[in-house]
Parts: sequence; structure tokens; C-alpha cells
Amino acid sequence: MDDGRHGRHGRDGRHGSVDGVADGAVDGGMDVVDGSVGGTMDGVVDGVVDESGADREHGARGEGVGGGPHQGAAAGAHGAVGARAGAGVDGGEPAGAHGGAHGAGRRHASAVRRDAAVRAAVAQGLLGPEIPIVALLDVTGIRRSAAKLRDAFAAVTPPGTPVLHAFAVKAAPLVPVLRLLREAGLGAEVASPGELALARAAGIPAAAMVLDSPAKTHGELREALELGVALNADNAQELARIDALVPARTTGGHAPGTGEHAAGADATAGHGAPSPLGIRVNPQTGSGAIEALSTATATSKFGVALRDEGAREWVVRAYLDRPWLTRLHTHSGSQGVALELIAEGLAATYELAEEINAKAGRRQIDTIDIGGGLPVNFSSDEQTPTYAEYARLLAERVPGLFDGRYGLVTEFGRSLLAKHGVVLARVEYTKTSGGRPIAVTHAGVQVAARTVYAPESWPLRVAGYDAEGRPRTGDEVAQDIAGPACFAGDLLARDRALPLLRPGDYAAVLDTGAYYFAHHYAYNSLPRPAVFGFTAEGVGAVEGAGAVEGAPSAVAAGAGGKVRFAVVRPAQTTEEIVAESGGGHADSLVRDL
Repeated sequence: MDDGRHGRHGRDGRHGSVDGVADGAVDGGMDVVDGSVGGTMDGVVDGVVDESGADREHGARGEGVGGGPHQGAAAGAHGAVGARAGAGVDGGEPAGAHGGAHGAGRRHASAVRRDAAVRAAVAQGLLGPEIPIVALLDVTGIRRSAAKLRDAFAAVTPPGTPVLHAFAVKAAPLVPVLRLLREAGLGAEVASPGELALARAAGIPAAAMVLDSPAKTHGELREALELGVALNADNAQELARIDALVPARTTGGHAPGTGEHAAGADATAGHGAPSPLGIRVNPQTGSGAIEALSTATATSKFGVALRDEGAREWVVRAYLDRPWLTRLHTHSGSQGVALELIAEGLAATYELAEEINAKAGRRQIDTIDIGGGLPVNFSSDEQTPTYAEYARLLAERVPGLFDGRYGLVTEFGRSLLAKHGVVLARVEYTKTSGGRPIAVTHAGVQVAARTVYAPESWPLRVAGYDAEGRPRTGDEVAQDIAGPACFAGDLLARDRALPLLRPGDYAAVLDTGAYYFAHHYAYNSLPRPAVFGFTAEGVGAVEGAGAVEGAPSAVAAGAGGKVRFAVVRPAQTTEEIVAESGGGHADSLVRDL
């Protein structure tokens, strides 16, 4: 998005879309909306905090490594420190719920970029009275997260250790995002024919994909094997299906995908390359704070339950009978699961791999898929726990897995994107009910279903901006932030202390880059909002520990930092809503039956 090879844009004011849908390329060929943010941006920044994770003294840690579902620093949505950390089921609220005006004290670099993008989006007409909702993705932030992930595991493995970081497509099933991550060196973990098709459309080669699903059909298994996509069998019945498909691709008693370090296959391998095969196991180590996201419980639907009677013995025998099984997969959960619990499950899986290899008399299992699951801090702009902390913890707990004897596969999703997405919604009306101020916006259950239906587990930070996209300032007032859907619970925030929002302002719903606007919920047939990626040249670019409190940014100093937008997904039109709702079959029930 920053090499200048971009077409001009054409904006459809009715739907907020940009003509010329992206073809999957991120750095070229996409329609881009260019614009400079000139002049000064009041309250954008008083200081910039780096994104390296090294500058800890300015971001108080919450629960730190292995806490609840929303562990992290207590910095506010716009830079103030002092709100409660550890939001979520632990009883806290997102920082910013009670915290601070924009621009107070040091600012995180991502917050500076976000403020610049909001101002530019309003100035360039990407949202306004007739385009009341849009979603933005911080491309710089995404690239940095991908680099930090790769660096973290490179730091704890010997040189040459094959490591595939397969992004969990379910977190953000958007082709341009997948292409961006591919360019950053990542692959894709897919769990359906649709996700597989998205990954292929993004140009991700089969050798950099993993297919995980507890309900793979014969057709899905056959397609994956034909393409050379890695497979992890979820259960004995699925393994029997694979048995029936593998012989046709077997040579000399060994199916494709065997051999040392299959995870290190050339990422450019073509169609029909061998599929590495394995089994998913459930170490049954227990539940985290959010049971629905805990996949290593005693009764989890995922994998072979290792502690069930006879299960471990069956897994060992399955490998010994099938020398072409070369991978072992586990995943203990994600948000709300303590890192120590994840490490415990990984240790059990490693011990199983060692047992199988010892009984096989060779290194049959050469790759362990450790899943993803790094929790995200929803309390501040700081990303914590970090990939570096997680990788070090795993290497300390399971050193044999990181000594170079095993290839590794990871499946991170939320932790790569959550902090880099924001939903911007116009405040249509304000009112008071029972003495409580209410801001009625265009963002609700359709873009934040988890938060609306389970606010205690999934609280989100909300920041206010005025009609020109400048951070809303003033005394904080407890208010509700309501969505447009026709049920009383469609609230993004309850009794949240913020500068009082006014009609025409914008509510920014933060940390929504994964599992939020990418997962549209069509309540009231509300349309999917447009999604744009953005870069902000000369804005929030500080890395390392050199940020100085009070230092002006290029934008705050009026240096004309340029914000550029590229289409990720155009807004859904009314015509598309009708078509997806059977509009072309309006007479079928009265004519054909």
C-alpha cells in the first residue's frame, strides 16, 4: 500500500463502497484513497509510546502472562492511565471506560495512527451522514505483529528449525488481509471449504496451509490431499476415512508428507505436493475463564481425549500402524486460557510424541502443531502478553520441543489482528432514559455480537470523536453506547464514562480487528460495513525505546502526515441484501409447492 502503484478511487455515497474491488493484492492493484491530513490535529498526541514491548515502565501490566481473558496494561483508550486492568470475567472494565481525555500523557504509536486515520476518513468522506459506519485496519500494526511473531519463535529455536505460522483464517476471513499476512511470511489455518478457497484466492500455497475441522467431509479430505494441504485428523472415524484415501498416494508403504521436518516444506511448493498428516489430541488439561473457548476440557468436542480409558494407547498404535503419520496437533484454547495451562497441554503433547517416536524406533513425528491461543489484552493499546513472553515460557516449560528436533506449526489469529482494527460509527441521536444518557450509533450487534450478547466476557473500549474526526474532549459522563438493532440489549457499552457524545459525533469501537466486523451478523438485515486498510506515513512510526513524553508527532505539528486507504471489502448494498435473502426466488413457496 505504500509503493505508489494504486488506482484512483470512485466512491459510492449511498453504500460507502469504493469502486473497483480489491483483487487480493495488498501493495499493488488496489483502489486507494490518498489524502494528507494537513494542519494541526488537536489532541492527537502529546507523546508516542513505542510498540516494541520493551518500554514497560509507562504501561502498567495487568494480570500479565497467563491471566484472565482481558489481561494487560491499564492505559486508557486515548492514553490516560488509571482505569482498572484485567477487564472481562475478572470483573474489570476496559480501560477507557473510566479513563481519560485524548492525548493525555504518553500515547501508544497505534493510537496516534488511529487518530490520524479517523480524522482522514472523515475528511475524505469514507464515513459521514450517509455512510454512518466503516471499519479500519491498521496495516502497519498488522505487519509489525507478524514480524514480532516470527522473531519470537526464531529467538527460541536453533537456526534452520522449520516453523510455519499459519494464521487462523476464521479470525479475519478477508482475502486482502490473508494476502498481507502471506507477504509478511505467514500461512493459513483453515477449517472449511470456504476458508480454504479464501486462502487460495490470497495466493497462499498448499505447503503453507493446515486444514483443521472436527467435521471434515469425504470431499474436503480428498481436496486437501489432492492439493497437498496438511491435515490433522480429529478422531478415529476421520482417520479411517483418510486410510481409504491415502493408499492411492502411497509409495513403498509410506504416504506423502513423511520425512524429517515436513513443516519446513518449501512454501512455494505447487499443486499436488504431499500432504503432511497427523492426529489432533486433547490433553484434557482443563478450562480457562471462557468455557466456550476452552478446547482442552474433559468433554471437549475437539481431538482424541488422551485421558479417556484406552485413548492414549489407541493414538500410539495408530501412529505405529501408519508410518505416514508425521505430525501431532494440540490446541488448548484461546481468550481466557492462562498461558501456563496452554504450556501444560503442550508438554503433555510433546511427551506423547516422544513416546511414539521411541516405540517406532525412529523420529516418525517430526512436526508438532502447537495451535494458537495467545490471549489479547482488551484493556489498553498495549499488546500483552507478547509473543516473545509466550515463546520463552514454552521453551522453558518444554525445552525438548525447541531444540531443533521438531518442526513447529502455530495457528494464531486474534492476537495478530485484534489490536489493529476499529469500527467507526456515527452517533445518530442522543437521549436520556431514566437519567442515563444514551448515544444511539450505527454499530451494534451486527459488528460486535460477542460483546452485545456476552458483555462481561467481551467488553470493548470505546473512544469518542467529534464530527470532524477529532478526539472528543471534555468532562466524562457515564452513558450507554447503543446500536441500531431492534432489541434492548443491543449495547456496546453500559454506563461507560466518556466525554459526552453528541449527534454527528463518532464512536470508535476499539480492538475489533479479529472476530468482530469480519463476522457480520445480519440482524435486522443491517448491511456489512465497508472495510479499509490504512497506512499513516510519518504518524506513529516510533519503534524502540526512544519515545519521549510530550514529543509532538508529525501530524500534531502540522507536518502533513499522509493517510492512505485501500479497499479490503466494499460495503454491502441493499440489492445484495435482497439477493442473499432469496430475492430471486420470491415466488418459489407460492408457485412451486
